[in-house]
Amino acid sequence: MSERNIEIEENVLKESILSASGLNSDKLQIGIKGDPSLRETTFARKKYHSMVDSLYEPLAANFKELLLNRSTYRLYIGFNNGEIRTASIFDPMRIEVHEAEKMADHDYIERQFPAVSYEDKIRFVNDLYWNIAANPIYKKLPDYWRNILNKRNAEWEPMERDEITHIISTLKVLRDMPEYYIRNVTICMVQSFVRIQFNCDGTQLVSAENYQRFLEENLIE
Repeated sequence: MSERNIEIEENVLKESILSASGLNSDKLQIGIKGDPSLRETTFARKKYHSMVDSLYEPLAANFKELLLNRSTYRLYIGFNNGEIRTASIFDPMRIEVHEAEKMADHDYIERQFPAVSYEDKIRFVNDLYWNIAANPIYKKLPDYWRNILNKRNAEWEPMERDEITHIISTLKVLRDMPEYYIRNVTICMVQSFVRIQFNCDGTQLVSAENYQRFLEENLIE
């Protein structure tokens, strides 16, 4: 590549919070501040007890099932509104929306989400990336973008199985915190990160490998 394209590539990677390559390697945790008026009224707003709160035990078991043994690679859990969003490796351009009450039913999981072993899911995603790279339209991308994506294809690492289990097992603790508690969370096994949004409108992007340290330093004593 030309020096100019190398410079552009470096800028693209530096500028992005969560890029095609995931969280920048020197930023294992990113905090984003939201609406200041929400922060100022945090303690005046009573926590809403949702269907997710009521059904979290069976939901947690099914959330693990989705990410470890089913086609889902990205999971959004809306604690406040009971909205569950999923994305499937078999239809990666779309999201699916589900009600929490239905997602607590194992038979619903069986019907809605094809069974895929975690190892097969990783292989499928890897093949999908390289199939995209073989498309003629992909080859029309600027050199620096193809270089970024080719590196991503060669070096990406999924979330570890025990990281998924640990993250889901701690969400109830974060939800039950008395002051600053989670409103929603997104877990992506492909990009190996967790996005957590709190009632104060703050958002944290945390790498899966840094998740426990994030809890110890910021939230759980």
